[in-house]
This record gives sequence, C-alpha cells and structure tokens, in this order.
Amino acid sequence: MEFNIEVQGLSFPEECNVILGQSHFIKTVEDLFEIMATSSPSVEFGIAFCEASGDCLIRWDGNSDEMIELAVTNARLISAGHTFIIVMKKGFPISVLNSIKSCQEVCRIFAATANPLQVILIKTDQGRGIAGVVDGSEPLGVETLQDIKERKSLLRDIIGYKR
Repeated sequence: MEFNIEVQGLSFPEECNVILGQSHFIKTVEDLFEIMATSSPSVEFGIAFCEASGDCLIRWDGNSDEMIELAVTNARLISAGHTFIIVMKKGFPISVLNSIKSCQEVCRIFAATANPLQVILIKTDQGRGIAGVVDGSEPLGVETLQDIKERKSLLRDIIGYKR
C-alpha cells in the first residue's frame, strides 16, 4: 500500500484559538455546540466536522458567521475523515477542553492552541488521516529566574489565574 505524507498549515487570526480533534459520529457537531455555547456567554465559535462515511460532508455549526467560516475553511484544508476543528475567540480552550474530551464522540485531541499550527497528514487510496501536528515553534532556551517571575505574574496578575 502506498501513502504520501503532507503538511498542511492552518489559517486563523491571532486573536483566535483552535481545538483540533478526532471524533466518530455525526452527532459530534451538536454535542460540541452545546459544550461551547454553555461554556461562556461571550465566546464566539465555529465548529466544522469532516464526516468520514455516508454523504462525507463537512458538517458545521456555531454562533459566529466569521468563526464558522474559519472552521469550515480549515476543515477543507485538512480534509481528513472524522476530524473536527473549533475556532474560537473571546474564550480559551482551557475553559472547554475537559468537557470536549469527555464528549462521548470525541476520540482524541490533537491540539488546543493559539499558535501557528501545521497538520501532518497521511494520504492513502482510502483518504486522509491526521498523523500529528506541529504546534508553534521549538524552544529557544531554558527559562531564567526572571522568566519564572514574569510567567507567574502573567498567570496571576494579568490573566487572573490565581489570586
């Protein structure tokens, strides 16, 4: 059996986060919508799901036309069966990730990030599948004591993670 490896970059604005995962059932779109919609009244999101059987359509939903369009555009770029992408702004993956991982249809999460994202795809005669992702950049060094202080300040003072 022959296969090709492809790398596909995803495109979304800097203020957005994405969650990329694999699922197994058409009901995924509705369940992910409920998770996102109940997570925060201010989050704007779009969901796209690449159906791998039957009609093999890109199913979609969301509460923002802009985010839906971004999700569908990126799902088309990936075109791998039973994968989903959520594009969101005014919210963060940390607020929804455990709920998404607990969703009955979700098999795995490949990435939850605001970084530049590349998807490593395997293409066979049957179709395409995700082998992995490249999330952001490689490390440039090890944090210093000053870096630790700045990290803790970001989490506590700016983001409000701990008080």
